[in-house]
Amino acid sequence: MVYIHLAEGFEEIEALTIADILIRGDVDARLVSITQDKTVTGAHGIKVIANQLITESDYSKCLALILPGGMPGTLNLADSELLISHIKDFSKSDHLLAAICAAPMVFAEAGILKGKRATIYPGMEAHLIDSDYVDEKVVTDGNIVTSKGPGTAIPFALEVLKLLKGTDVYEAVKSSLAL
Repeated sequence: MVYIHLAEGFEEIEALTIADILIRGDVDARLVSITQDKTVTGAHGIKVIANQLITESDYSKCLALILPGGMPGTLNLADSELLISHIKDFSKSDHLLAAICAAPMVFAEAGILKGKRATIYPGMEAHLIDSDYVDEKVVTDGNIVTSKGPGTAIPFALEVLKLLKGTDVYEAVKSSLAL
């Protein structure tokens, strides 16, 4: 099971692309609202109904914790003490942590990017506290994957898929997308 976290103001293309590609790869991907409502409004006014609330989610069964970016979505993610607690717990395991666009700053603020290679939305590099900024579309360092933004949502989601399901599933889904 994979949890994709939604906060008010999330980047719709990132959250939905990630969910779509993971589901195509037969991953149990769930949209998780960090609010007290399953209906979450994205940065561009699109309302999405999450599968579940963060308060009713069992992280012991979760294999990957994913953060889409967007503004003010990223700031709202960073303000969730419960989410930050789950991020810190995940960083102590070999479970996958992935963030795209501005959301890698949440990982940095949680202290899990120290000494790690990471990328972030252009112009936000200063938010990668104590990490090694890399100017690439998608960066994987150990169990942490980061990516630049909406235009990198497909390669980001495919990288997450490859790490979760292996090269064969990755290649099959990539091929089906006509990339």
